[in-house]
Amino acid sequence: MYTKRVFPGFDMMVWTRYELILFFAIGIVYVVLIKYLGFTWIQIPWAPIAVIGSAVAFVIGFQNNAAYGRIWEARKIWGGIVNTSRTFGMFVQDMVTNEHSSVQLSEGELQHEIKTLTYRHIAWMTALRHSMRQPKPWETAHQVRSNKKWVEMIVPPERKIDLSADLAPYLSDEDLKYTLGKNNKQTALLYLQSHHLKSLKEQGLVWEFSFLELEGVIQELFNLQGKSERIKNFPYPRQFATLNHYFMWIFVMLLPLGIVPQFAAIGNDLLNSFPMISAFFIWFSVPVYALVAWIFHTMERIGRSGENPFQGLVNDVPISTIARGIEIDLRQNLGETQEQIPEQFEMVYDAQL
Repeated sequence: MYTKRVFPGFDMMVWTRYELILFFAIGIVYVVLIKYLGFTWIQIPWAPIAVIGSAVAFVIGFQNNAAYGRIWEARKIWGGIVNTSRTFGMFVQDMVTNEHSSVQLSEGELQHEIKTLTYRHIAWMTALRHSMRQPKPWETAHQVRSNKKWVEMIVPPERKIDLSADLAPYLSDEDLKYTLGKNNKQTALLYLQSHHLKSLKEQGLVWEFSFLELEGVIQELFNLQGKSERIKNFPYPRQFATLNHYFMWIFVMLLPLGIVPQFAAIGNDLLNSFPMISAFFIWFSVPVYALVAWIFHTMERIGRSGENPFQGLVNDVPISTIARGIEIDLRQNLGETQEQIPEQFEMVYDAQL
């Protein structure tokens, strides 16, 4: 998630600089047509412009609220994954014991079972974040010209390493082969977890009540996974996103037909009192139009950029950082040394990945 402004005070204008230049150019063209080429008939009353502007503002507000809701829900889901993962790690360490086992295992063998379950959970998070980073046809924000710079500079780790290579350190060869053979790899890993827990219960290494508690945690992980997949696989409704974009541009193109003639009329009224100002007053319509058009366009674009919180842009939910943070916690609690545990993903241009 983007945490610091790269261009203090001007970052938003830099992000929309191409459109801002375009709005100034549109304003200049309308002034030239009306003032120097005599196209004084190019004007429309304010009433229809105001009606369209009100409708566009309403739809943009609805889109931004919906987009923010998707981002906030995604953040809560991954916050739930953080809490549930820590709970799972604690339960596994305390519930896998020889207390009810008919065949006593050595301390090393018990730790091996605990480590296998913990590492498989880390593999589940790895598979889930790889799945969330897979591109979808409706994830088009990275194609915007001013976003391409960020896409090139800030690359999520899931696009730098293959899933099989990312899973290999956490799974046995048998588990890895089984997982890679399934379409939904994160689901396959939770099935393996449940099968493993059942086996431990049958050996008496997990008490029956503890088994139910652990299965409840697996169920909660399924719920969180499903919620995350729902956001990823169900886009913001296209009829709202697409039509809102077109409506915004219709309003932006009609706006100078009301603003420029209005400034021209005010300039004519100033002719006798302030002739110097009157001659150039129409040009003040250009920055005013550019400002109003920029505000509407930027608000609409903010909504579009927040529709898909897992696509890997700078302001998306930093699922890679979250997953790596959980991994570090779990492995430290296994007693591993700092040299054995991978470091947190570095921030790139003050953006978490």
